[in-house]
Amino acid sequence: MSVLVAFSVTPIGSGEDVGEIVAEAVRVVRASGLPNRTDAMFTTVEGESWDEVMAVVKDAVAAVEARCGRVSLVLKADIREGRGGRMEAKVEAVERHLA
Repeated sequence: MSVLVAFSVTPIGSGEDVGEIVAEAVRVVRASGLPNRTDAMFTTVEGESWDEVMAVVKDAVAAVEARCGRVSLVLKADIREGRGGRMEAKVEAVERHLA
């Protein structure tokens, strides 16, 4: 199975500049060892099971929550039977069509 999750964790009530606190969530994702990518809006993580990926999301939220009292989470998931590597393959497919 392949599970892709794109999520955004936002600290609430900590001011306008949240980059330092959001970095705590990204640090957790990167330490997980799972394939991941962070862009301006979301962090995407890929794993072999729902439980594996959601554990990383939970830990990322907890890292932000430890720095502020309230957290907003936006999450989108793509769960599919089959092989991994879809995070890269999906982007490559679009790029082929653009070429």
